[in-house]
Amino acid sequence: MSTTINIALSKGRILEDTLPLLARAGVEPLEDINKSRKLIFDTSDADVKLTVIRAADVPTYVQYGAADLGVSGKDVLMEYDGDGLYELLDLKIAQCRLMVAEPEQLAKNDDPKNWTRLRIATKYVNIAKRHFAAKGIQTDIIKLYGSMELAPLVGLSDRIVDLVSTGKTLKANGLVEVEHIADISSWLVANKASMKMKHKKLKALVEQLAIAVQDQS
Repeated sequence: MSTTINIALSKGRILEDTLPLLARAGVEPLEDINKSRKLIFDTSDADVKLTVIRAADVPTYVQYGAADLGVSGKDVLMEYDGDGLYELLDLKIAQCRLMVAEPEQLAKNDDPKNWTRLRIATKYVNIAKRHFAAKGIQTDIIKLYGSMELAPLVGLSDRIVDLVSTGKTLKANGLVEVEHIADISSWLVANKASMKMKHKKLKALVEQLAIAVQDQS
């Protein structure tokens, strides 16, 4: 079995925030990931490679052993149905919140305690179903892949479930946050088999990353 450690990352904010942590743990890509079309990158540690994939695919690659470690948003992990991976470490990066939002006009006379049936637009179908089912609220879930804010504006849905960082996009589209579902950050996850087979190397790397997370706070 190969002793190489493969870490799955996704481009964007998570990658930008993860690279400094990896650097403090002694792992730096040998070329600029953002300027390359490559998907697998060598690093300053000959035993560690970085694989760049879609954010939603990180848990799948880790679960099935195509990556030993991965960095994934908690929202992706909450939505993911699979098993076979450990959530090892909250990296405390790419922080935001998962919220229910609705048009400002609706919110003026609305009380979430009185909700009985909702039509929700979201890409977080599983999370939304679980959240509202736990409160005894019936839902019609409409899956979208982007531009959630548009759905209430054109009558596709009453409300949306989406990630919120600054809230500026919601405000620009006349929406307001009305219910908090979860605080979100990025987590280091690991393949269960890899944690046994490559325990020594992975344990050392995770410990270094934990120190790097502590140092950034």
